[in-house]
Formats: sequence, C-alpha cells, structure tokens
Amino acid sequence: MGLIAYIKSLFIVQLLIGFVFVVSGLIINFIQLCTCVLWPIDRQLYRKINTRLSYSLWSQLVMLLEWWSGTECTIFADQATVDKFGKEHVIIILNHNYEIDFLCGWTMCERYGVLGASKVLAKYELLKVPLIGWTWYFLEIVFCKRKWEEDRDTVFKGLAQLKDYPEFMWFLLYCEGTRFTPKKHEISMEVAGSKGLPKLKYHLLPRTKGFTTTLSCLKGTVSAVYDVTLNFRDKEVPTLLGIVSGKKYMADMNIKRYPVEEIPEDEKECATWLHKLYQQKDALQEHYEKQGSFPGPTIKPPRRLWTLLNFLFWATLLLTPLLNFACGVFVSGSPLLIVGFLIFCFIASIAVRRLISVSEVNKTGSTYGKMEGKKEN
Repeated sequence: MGLIAYIKSLFIVQLLIGFVFVVSGLIINFIQLCTCVLWPIDRQLYRKINTRLSYSLWSQLVMLLEWWSGTECTIFADQATVDKFGKEHVIIILNHNYEIDFLCGWTMCERYGVLGASKVLAKYELLKVPLIGWTWYFLEIVFCKRKWEEDRDTVFKGLAQLKDYPEFMWFLLYCEGTRFTPKKHEISMEVAGSKGLPKLKYHLLPRTKGFTTTLSCLKGTVSAVYDVTLNFRDKEVPTLLGIVSGKKYMADMNIKRYPVEEIPEDEKECATWLHKLYQQKDALQEHYEKQGSFPGPTIKPPRRLWTLLNFLFWATLLLTPLLNFACGVFVSGSPLLIVGFLIFCFIASIAVRRLISVSEVNKTGSTYGKMEGKKEN
C-alpha cells in the first residue's frame, strides 16, 4: 500500500472529511431555510440560489468519487445524444443495483452542469434524513410513500410545480422501486409470471405508475427520456465506504435517448413501452455479462475542478478552527476537555456512519414483496 492510499484509509482522515460534509451541510441547510422568504416574492430567484447551494453540498460527494477515489466513468452513447447533455429537461431511467449508482449519476450531472438542478422521485423516509432529506426539501424534490392513494395529490402537485423550473433538470426515476437483490428479484418474477409479463434476469419488474405519471405531468417541459444502464468492470460491487476509503472503480454507463414524441401518451400503452424498455435493458445487461463491455462508441467526459475547489473551500473554512481547537485542548492538559473532545469525535463518527448506511444495500429497510403481489403495474 502506497503512502497516499494509506492516508486515505486512515479513520481520522475519513472522519475529518465527514465532519466537513456534515457541518457544511448544516450551514447550507440554514441558508436554504433563510431563502424561504424569497419564495412568495421571486420563486425563480429562490430556485437559482438553492440550486447553487445544493451544488455546494452534493459536489462534495462527487469530489470523493472523482478525485478522492479516482473512479472513472465511461459513457457509451452516440455523439448526437452526448451533444444534448445539459441542454434539455429530461427524465432519467437508471437501473438500481449498486450502493453508489446515484453517485455515478451525479458525476455525470456535474460534468454537464445540471447537478444542482437534478431531481428524483424519492421515498418519503428520506425526507427525515438530516442533510439529504432537508436539502431535497428546499430543492422541491417530490417525495412519495409508495401508496398511490396517499401519494396521488402530492405527486401531481409536486410535479406540476416543476414545469416552469428555470434551469435544465435531470429527473431521476428508479422504476424498479427499490434496489435489486436476489430475494427481491425472485418475488418480482413471481409477480411477472402471475401477470403474464416476460421475466427479466437482471432487473426487477418496473413499476409503471411513477413513470407514466411523471411523463404526463412534465409533458411540455421534458423533451426526452434517457435510458441509463450502469455496470462496473470486473464484476466489482462498489460501496460508499469503499469510495470514502479511496478505492477506485471503473464504471460503464450506456445511455440511449428517446424523444418524448416517440413514447405513447396513453397510460396503458406507455406502461407497455416501459416494460419493453426493460426487456431491452435486460438484453443489454446480458451483453455486458458476456462481453465485459457495452456496444457502441465511448466517451470519457473530463472531471471538472469545481468539485475539488468547492471541497477545499469548505475544508479550509471548517478544519482550520477545528484543528486549532483540538491542539488547544490537548495542550491544555485538562482531562475534562480532552474527554469531552473525544466524546465529540465519537458522536461525530457515529453520525457520519449513519449517513453512509442510508445507501447500503442491506440496510435500506425495504418492504419490497410484502404487498407486491397486490400492486397494480
């Protein structure tokens, strides 16, 4: 292990990175709260400010992926599709197999200038997660409880509110509804069999209601749907802890653009279209499993300095007084101060670990399958 790799693996270094993220996030959330006075006066100004505040927080995670771990992301797409990145409102359909799939999506958003304005149809439980849920709330993220009777009005209102969003947004949908696991896949394919739908090998059966509703509500705003299939070379299973520890991964993303004009407007026909899309995604995954690569031309968009500069700004602002304070505590020789500071570090480490656990596959708290057989697809 080289010196740099060793430094990245040190718990104290990871704790300091977590400290910067958490404290800067709380500062950003407070500023976002203050901007609420702008909402009734100038909604678009409120949105532009919050887009940049959110970028300042999310780009720290992107920095970990791009600069800290050195993970590389290769895009498989035709040039005509790439030329439109960051220049239109779109819906993103992404397979949900990995702990860091959202992070790979964010790095593409960052490189094409839409990270701060990125949106997602998120589960309601995330609203209660400090920093993540709070930042999303100010960004007008649409939260749902996955119970259509309760979600209907909230989802329609939230999506309608985004129709006049002032900056290009990428709206992420995990149409499978939850992260892929063998158990969930087994349950999902039982449902597919009972409904006479083709079975999938690498995906869960897509839940069509979220997609058809989002597409319908954002009609006239979004101009295309991007189908994104993500894989990692050498069949690696990346984790957020691995990224924080500086482990490098090689990600491949196949992206295909579908103009909204080519997607049926009728809800049932649109649902059928989505099922066919997932059959195509499954075939694409099969190709990757056999060949170790997606077909088609490749492009590696360069990482930008902004994420690194943003993190260095927050690190300088927050770590300088912290380290000065820590030195003062230990120099003082006061057992009370030293014990108090160590307790603070312990609590901070637990807080950072709990934030990381939000993305972990085995701790998502999913109830997938308990009511799946009763859901309409």
